[in-house]
Amino acid sequence: MAAAAAFALVLVAGTALRLHARRQLHAETLAAAIPTVSIVHPGGPATDRLVLPGRLQAWYSAPVYARTNGYLRRWYADIGQTVRQGALLADIDTPDVDQQLAAARAALATRTAQRDLAGITTRRWNRLNAQNAVSQQETDERRGNFAASEATRHEAAAEVERLETLSGFKHILAPFTGVVTSRATDIGALIVAGTAAAQPLFTVSDVARLRLYVSVPQAYAARIRDGMVVAFTVPDYPGRAFQARLVRASGAVDPQSGAMLVQFVYDNGENLLKPGAYAQIAFTFPGPGTAVRIPASSLLFRRDGTTVAVMDASHHVRIQPVTILTDFGTELSVTGLAPQSAVIDNPRDDLRDGDEVTPHGA
Repeated sequence: MAAAAAFALVLVAGTALRLHARRQLHAETLAAAIPTVSIVHPGGPATDRLVLPGRLQAWYSAPVYARTNGYLRRWYADIGQTVRQGALLADIDTPDVDQQLAAARAALATRTAQRDLAGITTRRWNRLNAQNAVSQQETDERRGNFAASEATRHEAAAEVERLETLSGFKHILAPFTGVVTSRATDIGALIVAGTAAAQPLFTVSDVARLRLYVSVPQAYAARIRDGMVVAFTVPDYPGRAFQARLVRASGAVDPQSGAMLVQFVYDNGENLLKPGAYAQIAFTFPGPGTAVRIPASSLLFRRDGTTVAVMDASHHVRIQPVTILTDFGTELSVTGLAPQSAVIDNPRDDLRDGDEVTPHGA
């Protein structure tokens, strides 16, 4: 009798243990079927900051070439020197032009003498013709000789003026007030003008103001406004920001770069910055009031469009459509979400609306 009771007790205990293990296995199976997800909260509305490279250029920059051949006699301005408009930069010794000018002046004197003689002859024949002492044909010939002599003299005078102008180019003058940023010649150097290989003798730059050029991507082109002010930095002055004001925009997007060229102006009254320098320009655009930032990894690309998976208060999934405003690489600026939304990061591809999920760490 006791053995039967013990057997029954063992049988009941075994059955209870198997039922408990089965229920525990079922609960674990159900729990495993509920995915664990990582939750992120979107960043609230914020300003959109864009940093782009740019290049500083002088307000005016003119390479100064020689207009006549010769040898450099002397230069008067070196690199880094400030010059006024019309200041003498260099003198060129032009022996060939000087000889040509002397010959042209002598030829002009000859043509003038011939013209004067032809004029005297013409007047004399006019008087004789009036007295019927000579024929009309001979008188017309003398008049024609005088007209030809007058034209020849004008030609000689024009040649003298041309060579005088060319001789005046022996004095190299500054085109405007600025700084000499290059000098590519020295005393005694051969100057050959008017050839494709000719090099500028000097470069003069007006650095009182500087132009700052930057290419703005098409996604931001519509946000560029007249008169906007940006901050920029240069490697010369680490940690210091400078201000530049927008003066021009090209109004067209370059098809090769997909960007619009924009020009800013910087008042370089302190002469701190140099033309040709590299700069980094920081644009700050106000973001839309309804826009938030989410990780790019939280997007779902499905037939219905661009969406994200959001967990509600009861830990169920809600598929929410969003609109991408700006792509920042690892982050996106989107509309369609609230800052307090619980966005599922790296969602599973098979996640559906209404699915139950467990937040990581819950």
